[in-house]
Amino acid sequence: MNERDILTLVARAADSKRAEDIIALNMKGISLIADYFVICHGNSDKQVQAIAREMKEQAIEREIPVKRLEGFDEARWVLIDFGDVVAHVFHKDERGYYNLERLWGDAPSEDLTSELSQ
Repeated sequence: MNERDILTLVARAADSKRAEDIIALNMKGISLIADYFVICHGNSDKQVQAIAREMKEQAIEREIPVKRLEGFDEARWVLIDFGDVVAHVFHKDERGYYNLERLWGDAPSEDLTSELSQ
């Protein structure tokens, strides 16, 4: 799978668990960490964990390595590293505080409309 396929998989996994305000930032040329960041949030600790778990399970099912998963037990900000794609799953109370969209404001957003409408 290429990075766009992984991006689609991660976004759809988040959507399947009713993550809110799912966005993808194209980090190519901006960050050495990853090509894409996926940012979304859940409204409770349980939902945040469900979103992160679904992302991880979908990746493992397709033999995409999960390089790192942090923050799962606290469920305030879960970071999941899939290599070229890094997912940030926030609790709604934390998302505004960290505001990664503003921090990485020079990164263009990717249109996920077609990926999430299926």
